[in-house]
Amino acid sequence: MEAFPSTAAPARAVVAGVEGVATLAGRPLGPSSWLEITQERVNQFASATGDHQWIHVDQERAASCPFGGPIAHGYLTLSLVPVVMTEILDVQGFSVVVNYGCDRVRFPSPVPVGSRVRATAVVDDVREISGGVQVTLTLTFETDTGGKPACVATILVRYYF
Repeated sequence: MEAFPSTAAPARAVVAGVEGVATLAGRPLGPSSWLEITQERVNQFASATGDHQWIHVDQERAASCPFGGPIAHGYLTLSLVPVVMTEILDVQGFSVVVNYGCDRVRFPSPVPVGSRVRATAVVDDVREISGGVQVTLTLTFETDTGGKPACVATILVRYYF
């Protein structure tokens, strides 16, 4: 963990076509830029999903919980995947990109409101499919408060010609 997290733009891997994507297997990507998790962002997520649990939206009540204040929804962190992926990976030569799902998602530690998160990824597998390629990646979100990762998710992305 950096003592003073960098605000520099992340390096983005740029690849093209099936051959280019295949070179990503086993390769680490990122980190993304830091994203601040504000109470407004948490409240908007609560409104969008209907999840208004007090630990996320009631600042007074959450102050007395073990985390010392409100925390972001785990799924809010997971919902940042498209943001961080566009920062750390640019796959060219395909006409459509499809989120094919998740194999595994865990939330090992909370994301306190007011903290920042960023992600790194490792390409676990690249396999050709009919009309394109499927990429399996494990993303790890960390907070600027340190400790265990906030989210570790294995995702599947399909790129079609």
